[in-house]
Amino acid sequence: MKNDQQDRSFNDIADKFQKNIYGSTKGRLRHELLLAHLIQHTPISYGGMTILDAGGGTGMMTESLLNMQHKVTLTDIAMDPLDIAKQKLTGLGDFSLINADILSLGEQQYDLVICHAVLEWVKNPQQVLVKLASMVKPNGYLSLSFFNRDAQLFGNMCYGNFDYVEQGMKVKNRVRLTPNNPLRPSHVLAEFEALPLTIKHQAGIRCFHDYLRDLDKQEKHYQQLKKLELEYGWQQPYLWLGKYFQIIAQKD
Repeated sequence: MKNDQQDRSFNDIADKFQKNIYGSTKGRLRHELLLAHLIQHTPISYGGMTILDAGGGTGMMTESLLNMQHKVTLTDIAMDPLDIAKQKLTGLGDFSLINADILSLGEQQYDLVICHAVLEWVKNPQQVLVKLASMVKPNGYLSLSFFNRDAQLFGNMCYGNFDYVEQGMKVKNRVRLTPNNPLRPSHVLAEFEALPLTIKHQAGIRCFHDYLRDLDKQEKHYQQLKKLELEYGWQQPYLWLGKYFQIIAQKD
């Protein structure tokens, strides 16, 4: 999980990030699948939890959690996304905002720590994972998701991007919303062996959506696609094909 690059901030393109990610079926489906797995495998449906949304950006997940009557701390390394989040979240419930990187957060512990689509953007993912685990209360939960390097390679092979794959999926002019450090699920799962956490659930996120030959079906058949993602996304072998991988673990 070593990476020599710097942590990525979206301070300069927060509006573009909000539109390009959550204004598409990709972002919508990712969010809804992550939330569905959380509802099924943690106690969030009962409300009343203290939750850390670490690196939560513009507050998409925080908004859903506030609507479920939780107390949420939303953090991000960039201030622009937090400004968008503040406008969107004010009046919805009990939340606080922290402008800081994850390793700079304090020692407070939470019933649930969420870190979705962040690990692939940081310089030291292993250190961040250890920090996240330390912030989970005993018997509390951690939900982690990250961009799947194995699925990235598989997808690019399916799309015929052979030169890109041969170059190690690295280009001089990196697309600004392409993760710095995609991770292999097997490597991240191995890191959990040294943590005081027991894995309760794992799933691929968008195991089928991104591979559709007819892209119009992403929108036209969205609900049918979502149903199939939920049905098969946690099963072998499909979970390994998800463009993102989610792990839900409980503190020992």
